[in-house]
Amino acid sequence: MPDIQTKFGNRLRELRKQKSLSQEDLAFKSGLHRTYISDIERGSRNLSIKNIEKIAKALGLQPKALFD
Repeated sequence: MPDIQTKFGNRLRELRKQKSLSQEDLAFKSGLHRTYISDIERGSRNLSIKNIEKIAKALGLQPKALFD
């Protein structure tokens, strides 16, 4: 069973692709680095609440949508 970081990363990738955004597009919109987005999607980053909020805003979603 995947850990929470992997589950979160998979959910982020799914939502990003639904919005037809590249990792680079999402990074630019969120003010984060592209490699950071890549690390999150691979489940190798333990991100902060602030960065979760930045990513959610960049996707036009509420932060809770990233956990559904």
